[in-house]
Amino acid sequence: MIPRIHKQGSKTLGLLLYLYGKGTHEEHIDPHLVASFDGMAPDPGRDPSVTEKDLRHLLDQPLSLLDTGRRPDQHVWHCSVRAAPDDPILSDEQWGDIARRMVAATGIDPGDGAGCRWAAVRHADDHIHIIATLVREDGRRPDHHRSGKRAQAEARLIEKELGLHQVAPGDGTAAKRPTSAERHKAEREGREQPASEELRETVRRAVAGATSEEEFFDRLAAAGLLIRKRVAPSGDLLGYKVALPDNRNGQREPVYYAGSTLSPDLSLPRIRKRWSGDALGQGADTPSDQDTGPAPSGPATARRRTAAAAWQAVLVIDNDEDGQVAAHIAAAGEVLDALAKTSAAHTRTELRQAAAIFERATRSHVRAEHGHDRALRQAARDLVHSGPALGRGEDGATTAMAIDMLFFLVTAAAHWHAQKEHAQQAAAARDAAEHLRTAYQTAASVPMGVLYQRGRRLSQPLRRQQAARLRAAVPEMAEQILAEPGWHALAATLADAESTGHDPAALLAEAAGRRELDTADSVSDVLVWRLRRMAGLPGDASAMPDYTTAAATGGRAVRPAPSRDERPAKAR
Repeated sequence: MIPRIHKQGSKTLGLLLYLYGKGTHEEHIDPHLVASFDGMAPDPGRDPSVTEKDLRHLLDQPLSLLDTGRRPDQHVWHCSVRAAPDDPILSDEQWGDIARRMVAATGIDPGDGAGCRWAAVRHADDHIHIIATLVREDGRRPDHHRSGKRAQAEARLIEKELGLHQVAPGDGTAAKRPTSAERHKAEREGREQPASEELRETVRRAVAGATSEEEFFDRLAAAGLLIRKRVAPSGDLLGYKVALPDNRNGQREPVYYAGSTLSPDLSLPRIRKRWSGDALGQGADTPSDQDTGPAPSGPATARRRTAAAAWQAVLVIDNDEDGQVAAHIAAAGEVLDALAKTSAAHTRTELRQAAAIFERATRSHVRAEHGHDRALRQAARDLVHSGPALGRGEDGATTAMAIDMLFFLVTAAAHWHAQKEHAQQAAAARDAAEHLRTAYQTAASVPMGVLYQRGRRLSQPLRRQQAARLRAAVPEMAEQILAEPGWHALAATLADAESTGHDPAALLAEAAGRRELDTADSVSDVLVWRLRRMAGLPGDASAMPDYTTAAATGGRAVRPAPSRDERPAKAR
């Protein structure tokens, strides 16, 4: 349940005419009173003998009794209370009780017999509007300081008592929600989402990995947005606004939104802090030289480097200062945006949803210390500049590898936010992780299928050898892993690592010693991707010589004809 305190106004009748009217898109159905300050206010919705003017006169009586100089200019208080989409439809009696609790909690009518006059109007199944005159019966002004927070606190109690969807308490760092007018306009024009949400998503993707104002604005222009810059007399750029070309007002002019209106962290000064952090972070801790070499030449290399940077970020979230953790979580949002933008169609929808939801987790009252997040921001940049990835071959396999590691990064972010009692951020990170889990299952099905078949072709002696190594390296988890379908893929990966000169037991012990295995659906899958990245093995094992039967052929590598299950989907 979400209460919202609207901007104070000066026209009681104007608001009543809207509440009892048809709405901007015929969305107001059967408008009527569900409660009022005395329980006897006239209802223009159900009583044909009264009008909105009659109700206005009653509500504004305390105002008219004051001398002109004592009357507040903005005397109209307006609060809407909306139920969650999956909540049951509440009765008028229930909504009336909710209205009485809201005006009491916010100080509008605290129950002392001299509160403000108010009325609650219902014109839809899922919400009510409360209108009040900000003058008490005794002529004093009400104590409604911080009424928004007080309304939110009361809403949390109501949710528990009525068994409604429980909204995580906010901290004032969330992006502004679209207004009802914006939502109805989007429905009327057949848009998938309100213009402000589409713009926020587009601007966010333009920020991902960008390193300068020029690059940022070039990306906005390439995305088809209209851009209006705010320039000081000195010529310095102060801010910007963006608009969708086809989103226009009644005068057929584009509707512009400032970056700070779309989201607090999309203002130009806040974006500049990320760029200045990149410069400051040149000497900050970064992954090994293997992970921070020349710019990647293709999507697969960019995804490998993304997986490496994500692992480094998990370590930071586990061990570093809050400011550095906040910066890494914000940069993780950029990586998700970049990955969604450049991934193949079969994973793009889930990745976009993950990025959009995780956006809420990137902002809190902890001040981000940008610079230490350079490796993640570079990973986002690499993803964008390497271009779109194919959904098959090494591109598809390394996409699964990157999603796998990003899942653990997002899960670590959820744990950190929960420890800091950032309820909305923690919930958003958990929801984003579920979308990543679904995207991983889609991306990993083919490459893991190839590895599974390689593992099934292992000779019995070699398979027993890999099982012995597993039991020695991770005795507490060995039996669980051996029972998973992914064990065959892990056994094949251990054989591949050994064939390329690595010590599979040492690699396995290192990979298993890393955290978060307990949150994985398949521990063997996680170990496969960690081992293949650590050993530099191709993600797409179908491109490798088949070393899985080497022990049975005198150490010679053979490449058997691919089975039907190993052939690309196009060839089936």
